[in-house]
Amino acid sequence: MIRHKRSIVGLATVLAAAAVAVGSGATFTSQSANAESSFVSGTLTQSNSKDGVAVVTGSDMKPGDVRTGDVTITNTGSLPGVFTLEEQNDSNGFQAGSLKLKIQDTGNNSVVYSGDLGSVPAAGIALGSFAANGGAHTYRFTVTLQATAGDDDQGRSAGAEYVWNAVQE
Repeated sequence: MIRHKRSIVGLATVLAAAAVAVGSGATFTSQSANAESSFVSGTLTQSNSKDGVAVVTGSDMKPGDVRTGDVTITNTGSLPGVFTLEEQNDSNGFQAGSLKLKIQDTGNNSVVYSGDLGSVPAAGIALGSFAANGGAHTYRFTVTLQATAGDDDQGRSAGAEYVWNAVQE
């Protein structure tokens, strides 16, 4: 019987120890979360105050006449852009040096081009960076039939289209 009591006491001790171990098995936990990650692309768009319309025109010009026109180009996109100006479909029937074009940034009074109409470099004119969301520049186009134009320039014509390009910075 003593043996039996010892077995029961031993078994009870083991069971009690197991119960204490299981009963005190509290566990620490922790959790954190991040909100949904989302992505949206930016935009590079522009507005042209004379979109689809000539910036400057002139008819019945005589030596010494000057014609001017202004255009405002605005970066309406959410990304800054580097802008250039190209001259396309150009023709100039005047004698070299007779019909001059000057393009000026009126904001800082800098001349971005000065030369014969129709002679803008094929790579275009670098206009620099326009800030996102409203960065704008106004350009004044001045076309002059030189006072020295001779009889060979009578009845001549010239023309060009101007295209504004932008590439994201």
